[in-house]
Amino acid sequence: MTESDSIETSTSSPTPPQPSIYIHPRREPFEHGLVPIPKLIFTDALQTLASHKLKLISLSTDTNRRVNSAAISETLQISIEHARLVIDTIASVLDSESDPLVKAKPSEIESVGVDVYDLILFLYIQSYKRLLPRGHKDSPAVTDVWPSTSAFDGFLSALSPLQLVRSNSRKFMPSQADEEAHQLSYLQKHLGNIVSLLSDIIEGEGEDSLVLKMENFEHLGFLIFFGEKGSEKIPLFQNAPFFANSDPDMPAVPVPASQVHDWLLENISSALEHISEKNSTKENGPTSSSDPDVAMADVSPSSAKSTTSARGPSFIEGISKSSCLKRASDLQGSSVKVVNCHESVIYILAPLRYATLYGCSDTTIVLGAVGRAVRVEHCERVHVITAARRICIANCRECIFFLGVNQQPLIVGDNHKLQAAPYNTYYSQLEDHLSQVGIDTTLNRWDEPIAMGMVDPHDSLSHPVGVSDVQTESASRIDPDQFNNFLIPNWFEGESSGSTKDNPFPLPDAYVKSQQKNQENLGELRNSLKETQLEDSKRRELSTVLHASFKDWLYASGNIRQLYCQQND
Repeated sequence: MTESDSIETSTSSPTPPQPSIYIHPRREPFEHGLVPIPKLIFTDALQTLASHKLKLISLSTDTNRRVNSAAISETLQISIEHARLVIDTIASVLDSESDPLVKAKPSEIESVGVDVYDLILFLYIQSYKRLLPRGHKDSPAVTDVWPSTSAFDGFLSALSPLQLVRSNSRKFMPSQADEEAHQLSYLQKHLGNIVSLLSDIIEGEGEDSLVLKMENFEHLGFLIFFGEKGSEKIPLFQNAPFFANSDPDMPAVPVPASQVHDWLLENISSALEHISEKNSTKENGPTSSSDPDVAMADVSPSSAKSTTSARGPSFIEGISKSSCLKRASDLQGSSVKVVNCHESVIYILAPLRYATLYGCSDTTIVLGAVGRAVRVEHCERVHVITAARRICIANCRECIFFLGVNQQPLIVGDNHKLQAAPYNTYYSQLEDHLSQVGIDTTLNRWDEPIAMGMVDPHDSLSHPVGVSDVQTESASRIDPDQFNNFLIPNWFEGESSGSTKDNPFPLPDAYVKSQQKNQENLGELRNSLKETQLEDSKRRELSTVLHASFKDWLYASGNIRQLYCQQND
């Protein structure tokens, strides 16, 4: 069987669920679960992964079919470091909070391991290529503000943060509906292979020799779910007529894989039609950004504005030259996207699962506690302060990251002049939020970045020959003498919860000594000024000089925005 082959569908299939509830792809594996390791992308995914599945099961440590990084390294012929990255990435995008890998502490990851079937699905979707941004018409403006030094020969220039200021819109970006349709179309094409990899073979059953057990069917929840705007996610098996009324005390009877395949295809087709119908009433554009691997004939790009729902992220977009505060009560759901923000200070002081920062420039962004993953992409001169399980940085320039992270930062794509530093702030509810999302403050791997390739194989771009082997530029450590604490205004004063009074992440010795030295120097300067005998005119002149220097520093550093924010509090 080749990758293009699909399982025979049965002549009769169950009726899809009621029209108001549609199947959706889980965005998280596609947005946060792709790692640019070439050896994980297979030209013949079905045959290769079928072989890998058998070997991984034979190497699994127990009846639960879980494997550690050593088994993954041996099977996939990748380094132990990359194998551990695979497990860490899967942990960040699993759909089930009850999976032991999600709950495991960093020191427990190896002993817990990852489920073989979750690993197989993760490996399969590494062939997915992201939907391309639309090109921009104002090419001279692009050249003016964003040098074309990219390996993508100008493609990244279309994503310049400064160009976004000029365009003042997200029309160049795929909408949420575009991305969802793109992901569904990918799953539609590859569904036969995916179902086959989850199935078991029963000898002598003819056309129904491939069957799917309920426990294997549930793994499809890694990729898809049922739900609609304003509703909670419905687990896949609850909507499947062949498993919906299974007796919990009796194992469900395996179902022919062809029946499952046919039922899922019907639901995916209905969902794509629904998206197309919704988009037909909105502004349409060319489909030139479609993935060549996916037929997008039924998908119409849309410039629809983003919305928030129980199943979608909250958007913060278009903030310019101002300050913005979002707390948990201001957000719907547990994911947030900060898009196209410039020359601002943005505080998102809430417990989150996922956060994406895209196309921002000259902005300070504070993320409270992110339990799964942060992705920062196409940003320029942005300061990011976050406590998170993991962070991925892609195609950024002259950014500084103040991190409290439990996993090694992943740096991919075309990056320039990045700096990293330890976490440098706090607010009264921070430790409560960290506890809610499961971040360990005793482990901070901010200074252990993993730099991958300059070319991301998941982007639908044409790359110059030879560039795919070039490693991206990593992040340098910020000098301890340049390290400063960031003060967050006390917006939580008077609230019953929240007792954090200091940075919960211990600082490295060099940074502690630098802070102590700065405090001592400040004390000496204060004493010197107090003891200096100056005439009133000279004292006023000195005061004027100090205030002018401080004002210059506020504007040069961008901290003037934070000062305005505190004054308005």
